[in-house]
Amino acid sequence: MSTPFEIDNFQEYLDTVRNELPKGRIYFRGQSKLASAGYPLKPSIGRYPHLEKLNFSKRERVEREVLGVFSNHLLTYVHHLPRNDWESLAIAQHHGLPTRFMDWTTNPLVALYFAARETKTDDNDIPLNSAVYVLTSEPVRFSDLNREAKPEITPVPDTATTVAGWRIGPDAIEVFETPEEIDEWGETGQVGSPMSLPEKEEPKPSDGLFPPSPFEITANVIYDPPHVSPRIRAQDGVLLACHQPMLPLEEKDYLEIVVNHEAHDDIRRRLDQYGVFDKQLFPDLDGIAKWLKYRVFEIGGTL
Repeated sequence: MSTPFEIDNFQEYLDTVRNELPKGRIYFRGQSKLASAGYPLKPSIGRYPHLEKLNFSKRERVEREVLGVFSNHLLTYVHHLPRNDWESLAIAQHHGLPTRFMDWTTNPLVALYFAARETKTDDNDIPLNSAVYVLTSEPVRFSDLNREAKPEITPVPDTATTVAGWRIGPDAIEVFETPEEIDEWGETGQVGSPMSLPEKEEPKPSDGLFPPSPFEITANVIYDPPHVSPRIRAQDGVLLACHQPMLPLEEKDYLEIVVNHEAHDDIRRRLDQYGVFDKQLFPDLDGIAKWLKYRVFEIGGTL
């Protein structure tokens, strides 16, 4: 892990994000506890010790079986049926089911909210610092995998300069052998001289024609889930699919911005002023209730 930044106020955080972080697409994750304080950067399914005792195939079987049962109940509760395991896992993650996905965001203020919204304490009731983590590795994006997996479109030949033919499927084409044969077969009213066609095989994920399922990836993948909930859109959320969900991210893959617990209260007030707070990030009754709780009961403010 890179040398951490330590910030003591809201403006210092903004300056750190603006001036100190690498350029390009950046992903942030806010945590109320530091990774070094017992909350390592790993997906929720990796936080169950009894699963660590299982071998890889048994753990994967548990994941698939749980997702299968969850998916069987989706029709009753959702309007959008998932098209693949990626979408099913995203919905499961959103509703609190432990998965191999980790929540990240492209919005640094959203990450700061999750880092500072609640000040945690240790066993001696001493307030703890929090942190925003920045992903410095460059995981492949699911959209790129999906784009690479789509078959190329073959242009239609120019019949004035190219032997005629027609495509009847992605793996089969009938063509004329020579211009003379075109004339000969045309006299009989037939379209062309068919060549032997190969058997069409059903594509498999391992053929590279489709992106692998989240259970088959061999490296971490950034996944932009469909907006199955207004919360995902409001929080600019993305998911990191972890190919080794029982292990925390390696320290070389992220840097840490430590947020001093003494700055939490001021940060909460500033975020509320900037419109990055409960009712905006949780656009539902839970968010309204949480915001009212903060305004009236936590800080004694006015509505």
